[in-house]
Amino acid sequence: MRRFLVSAIALSLATGSAGALAQTSAAMPSLQAQATTQLPRNVRPTHYDVAIVPHAASLSFDGRVTIAIDVLEPTTSITLNQIDMTFSSVRLAPEGGKGKFAAPKVAVDQEAQTATFTFDRPIPVGQYTLAMDYTGKIGTQANGLFAIDYDTKAGKKRALYTQFENSDARRMIPSWDEPAHKATFTLEATVPTGEMAVSNMPVASSADLGGGLTRVRFAPSPKMSTYLLFFGLGEFERATAQTDGVEVGVVTQKGVVSQAKFALESSQAVLHEYNDYFGVPYPLPKLDNVASPGRSQFFGAMENWGAIYTFEYALLLDPTISTQSDKQSVFSVAAHEIAHQWFGDLVTMSWWDDLWLNEGFASWMEGRTTEKLHPEWNTALSAVDVRERAMSLDAVATTHPVVQHVETVEQASQAFDSITYSKGEAVIRMLEGYVGADAWRDGVRRYMKAHAYGNTVSDDLWRQIEAAAGKPVTSIAHDFTLQPGVPMIRVEQASCAGGKTTLTLSQGEFTKDRPDKATLSWRVPVIAQVVGNRDIARTLVEGGHAKLDVPGCGPVVVNAGQSGYYRTLYAPKQFAAISAGFTRLAPIDQLGLMNDTWALGLAGQQPASDYLDLVKATPPDADPQIWGDVAASLDSLDAYYRGDAERQARFRRFAIKQLAPVLARVGWEEKPGEADPVKILRTQLISTLGELGDSTVIAEARRRYAAQASDPGAMPAALRKTILAVVAHHADAATWNRLHAEAQAEKTPLVKDELYALLSSTQDETLAKRALELALTDEPGATNSAGMISMVSGLHPDLAFDFAVAHRAQVDGMVDTTSRSRYYPGLGYGSLDPAMVGKIKAYAAAHVAAGSRRASDTAIANVQYRIKVRNERLPAVDGWLQKHD
Repeated sequence: MRRFLVSAIALSLATGSAGALAQTSAAMPSLQAQATTQLPRNVRPTHYDVAIVPHAASLSFDGRVTIAIDVLEPTTSITLNQIDMTFSSVRLAPEGGKGKFAAPKVAVDQEAQTATFTFDRPIPVGQYTLAMDYTGKIGTQANGLFAIDYDTKAGKKRALYTQFENSDARRMIPSWDEPAHKATFTLEATVPTGEMAVSNMPVASSADLGGGLTRVRFAPSPKMSTYLLFFGLGEFERATAQTDGVEVGVVTQKGVVSQAKFALESSQAVLHEYNDYFGVPYPLPKLDNVASPGRSQFFGAMENWGAIYTFEYALLLDPTISTQSDKQSVFSVAAHEIAHQWFGDLVTMSWWDDLWLNEGFASWMEGRTTEKLHPEWNTALSAVDVRERAMSLDAVATTHPVVQHVETVEQASQAFDSITYSKGEAVIRMLEGYVGADAWRDGVRRYMKAHAYGNTVSDDLWRQIEAAAGKPVTSIAHDFTLQPGVPMIRVEQASCAGGKTTLTLSQGEFTKDRPDKATLSWRVPVIAQVVGNRDIARTLVEGGHAKLDVPGCGPVVVNAGQSGYYRTLYAPKQFAAISAGFTRLAPIDQLGLMNDTWALGLAGQQPASDYLDLVKATPPDADPQIWGDVAASLDSLDAYYRGDAERQARFRRFAIKQLAPVLARVGWEEKPGEADPVKILRTQLISTLGELGDSTVIAEARRRYAAQASDPGAMPAALRKTILAVVAHHADAATWNRLHAEAQAEKTPLVKDELYALLSSTQDETLAKRALELALTDEPGATNSAGMISMVSGLHPDLAFDFAVAHRAQVDGMVDTTSRSRYYPGLGYGSLDPAMVGKIKAYAAAHVAAGSRRASDTAIANVQYRIKVRNERLPAVDGWLQKHD
């Protein structure tokens, strides 16, 4: 699954026959016995035969399922998962049909999300079929079977899709809805004639029933977890291509399939790359990417095996509004979701404790594959940004280990965070660097072949990597995945003799909110390099201390190449030396140094103003991604000054003085042959300078917006979103009304959704209130309203949080259930008001289960940290600014 704001994805193994696809893993019984479960262990499903009749207009459906089960020990009852179902008939029969059981008593427990069928006599060990007729609900948010309404030039349309991860297959099928309960599936649907039905496997048969209905039956699936089943229905069109014997497709609403051309081409390239990398060919006959209008607060894409579901904004490239960043995101999503077809679909974690085996690996494959197949994008530096996302969350008291204990459905939903995704990815990158890329790949191949169609825990992977690499990976991996937190390597001393520099290193712990915390211990792989020297040195900091001899004499970069998951804190003398040679560092090490300095400065580990010194040392022709990161950091620092106009004005003069010359160098107009990273930097600079109040940029954005009717070149597609964002940010009532009218008139969902989001990005509090009120109406669309409220919270966190809580009954219906426990606290995340701490605590106490308050606690920790930065760090920044103004 691809998380947004961040990012997700999956694939499988080859056999060559339908029977082989359905084969079971020999290791499954023992894994089944070991797996965490919320259901009794006495019954196991092996195959589901599902038939549904959706009634889109009434948001309901009729269902029938026959499940082949193994009863593993005598029992008088069978318990499985369900939500919001009404059962009209339940039947149990032994294999062969002899000795049928009387209809059982049915007990539904909505809180536990189960149904229990109690029979009048014990069920002996053996094989049975459990058949149920039932009805269920179609939702309007991305949980279970749900509907999306969208505008077209021909009028309003409604499409149906499913989203089952993590625990929502139970909304469409009464089932053993847990990852270790793998089974095969045959799906049948009775649908309106003329609409296209899509599932994991190709259509096996289709029959016209008359009366405007058609029965569609799909081929049997491979053995897989319930959360990977998919069904989609609507007025779709499909384009296909062949890659390595697999039909790769894109499915979109009618009329826009051409906008998925790049996604189709990307999927072909990625599939071919992964067939080679994993050493196990993709086993299904087809791989579709299904595009859907709308949004979710939980995810952007989902790796259903053979039928990846992706919201349009993450899959389509609209020629009127899409940017270079959008194009790269489309590829990244494809790389992530297709990686899941192996890591997640073919081999699945046994329980949500090891979710990172899915998401960390898909994220890592996404970055690795983007860098390999599109070197012109120069995305290697993005690994530093990934690490920063993880460390920011990992350095506060509310963090958790990568491998985490999950007990409830809500806790499983909360496991989809930056620790799981980004720290997982960063740790994999570090370990791959430690054992070597070839050995790592060989270990991954062994893991895939050993556990295909089965379930695993993290140590299953470490065993295969160790066997391939011949290095003690498990102990290091355990340090970084079984305990939380961020190691900090102190560079305490450096001396040069005999052509080498000797470093004295010690290991501490980086924390943002616990200066007196007892330090944990890690075995940390460290790579160091003298600036300007090609040779590197490696060591394992073990037991808290190490000495390292580095070839050459001069300033030394620790964590050279930035593959390590740790902060580097240089002693003042070493920091001064490396800062003086900043322009000689490789771009990725410039970025690593800047990010460490930023984080350590705000946490009080070194002067906060050190970061500003590095900004001043950054030349205008530095790597575009360096300037993009600088722009983001200055924008972030500016937010700490909200509510203090005089101090903020001084900071903004400095920030604009640094960024404006870079924009002048890049220009507003794209140049022939311009590098792709420069195209992205242009949008970043315009956006940030607009937010910083640069009058020149604001005036130019307004000029272009006003001129678009008479000058088609005033707002090129590559800049349209950026210009609109600047205009919306500084909108007055008349401009806001004009943008609102444009949103109402727009018939393209991808563009319409963007316009409604922009209405929520205004800095004017009165207009922000209008956006909040608009979000409660039907106008923006059922899946856009929650996003509008979130957008308001970016500039007005206290306003948005208070509004959402005051209208919770309405807002709850606009947020997918998997997101609610973190949605509301997230609105207050950026607050600088101490009162927000009490508000979030009160919300959590009233509405979130005691064991599921990590999101609330994290939001509280972030608010407290922001207040601390404002009170304790900004004075030093002010002093530096006054000195350099």
